[in-house]
Amino acid sequence: MHRITGNIRQQMNSKFPPYLYEKGNNVRLILFTAFFALLFINIFQPFGSRGWYPKVSDLKYFVFSSLIILTGMLVVVVSRMIMHRYTHRHNISYVQFAIWILCEILAMSLFYSLFTKFIPSQGAERQFSEIFRSCTINTGLVLLLPYSISWLYFSWKEKNRMIEKLKAEESAPEVHTRPMVAFMDEKGELKISLMVENLLYIDAADNYATIYYLNKSKLSHYLLRNTLKWMDENLTNDTPLVRCHRSYMVNLDKVKVLRKTKTGIYIELDAENTPDIPVSKTYYERFMKKFSQYSV
Repeated sequence: MHRITGNIRQQMNSKFPPYLYEKGNNVRLILFTAFFALLFINIFQPFGSRGWYPKVSDLKYFVFSSLIILTGMLVVVVSRMIMHRYTHRHNISYVQFAIWILCEILAMSLFYSLFTKFIPSQGAERQFSEIFRSCTINTGLVLLLPYSISWLYFSWKEKNRMIEKLKAEESAPEVHTRPMVAFMDEKGELKISLMVENLLYIDAADNYATIYYLNKSKLSHYLLRNTLKWMDENLTNDTPLVRCHRSYMVNLDKVKVLRKTKTGIYIELDAENTPDIPVSKTYYERFMKKFSQYSV
């Protein structure tokens, strides 16, 4: 029982779907509610509204009721403007949203109660509490019905949009990105960024590393004060870079030949004037595991 109660509380305090109160849907909600309320008051004539103007024609009654409804809807307009500004900086929960709707109903009920009490001559004969209770019930019906219909429509529309988005993502051709590799020095300052497709290999000694890359199809290099260990720990997860020797790291996208000789295993890169790079026994298994993934 406590678990069920806790789940209900968690659900009520969770974030209310933002698409239900976004600007465009708020405008649609207000227009639909005004149209619905206009039909409602002319067909069912709540609040004793037909008795306000017993001697006027149906056309004049329609005009008067339209003005009253539109004036009352200003409460909703102001409320949604405040909600729009508030939700720019804060999330709104189901409980908060329900309280907000209740406040809209009470505010409109107060407006219609004051109008019923002081504008028609018959209103002065009724108690204000009785008028307010009647207006609250009728206003709740006037607002909650179009609100519920609108929310169902917005939810259906949002689900269709999400389905179309998923279909588009599934049918879209795969786009191969060309990530950049950022090289920092030992102080954490950015020194050079290279496209993966231009990066060839890294030759390191002690606390210095020489980065070899292609610049306008020509072999270039950049001396960086940092260790190969740092690069191995920070640059190999999401890139084709892999360490193959205590002094070397290569870009697997640039490997042209992997050659085994009597003296060991060597890598030939797909670039002119680059040396054969050794693969040591220490890094052989890790190198071959990543190499097999990129060879598929």
